[in-house]
Amino acid sequence: MAVAATSVFPVPGSNVEVLVHVDETLEEGQRRDLVSFLEAADGIESAEFCPLRYHLMLIQYNRERMNSQEVLNRVTSMNVHAELIGPV
Repeated sequence: MAVAATSVFPVPGSNVEVLVHVDETLEEGQRRDLVSFLEAADGIESAEFCPLRYHLMLIQYNRERMNSQEVLNRVTSMNVHAELIGPV
C-alpha cells in the first residue's frame, strides 16, 4: 500500500513579496525586533528593511498560509503604524 507523500516545502509560486511603509522612525533594535517577530510567524518567509530607506519593508510570505492584510496586521500588532504599498 503506497502512502501519499506530503511536502513541507512551499508550492512553487505560492510565495509573494509585499512592500510595507512604516510611518515611525524606528531605531536599529526596534527594526531588528520587528523583523524577528515577523519571521517567527507561520507563513512569513522573510522580512527586511530596505537599506537606507528604513521606512520601507520587503516582506515575503506564503499566500497559501496568509494574505497581505494579515501581514500588515502582524506589523501593526507591534504598535507600529504602517500601510501596504503593494506587491513587488
